[in-house]
Amino acid sequence: HVQLVESGGGLLQPGGSLRLSCASSSSRYCMVWFRLAPGKEREVVAMMASDGTTTYADSVAGRFAISRDNAKKTLYLQMNNLKPEDTAKYFCVARHRCADGGGYWGQGTQVTVS
Repeated sequence: HVQLVESGGGLLQPGGSLRLSCASSSSRYCMVWFRLAPGKEREVVAMMASDGTTTYADSVAGRFAISRDNAKKTLYLQMNNLKPEDTAKYFCVARHRCADGGGYWGQGTQVTVS
């Protein structure tokens, strides 16, 4: 059983930055940041495989960066130059393999850009 707790969301102006954190019970998973906004499809924002390989959505490439601290069992999403279209609830997801669907989901943290 995997437990995930996201934090770091908030309300800020366009162009600002936030760093989201995801405390997990294990560091040996493929970790994914999803986001969901009303009226929009669920979107994979960023993904990090257990070997450190990263993948980003085109909409955030160059602005967001996913990272992981294995000692702290914490996943991060650094978000820079935030835009109103980034407004969404962000979820941390743990998968046994990046190729898998589904996974273990946290409760999410809300990011609102003016």
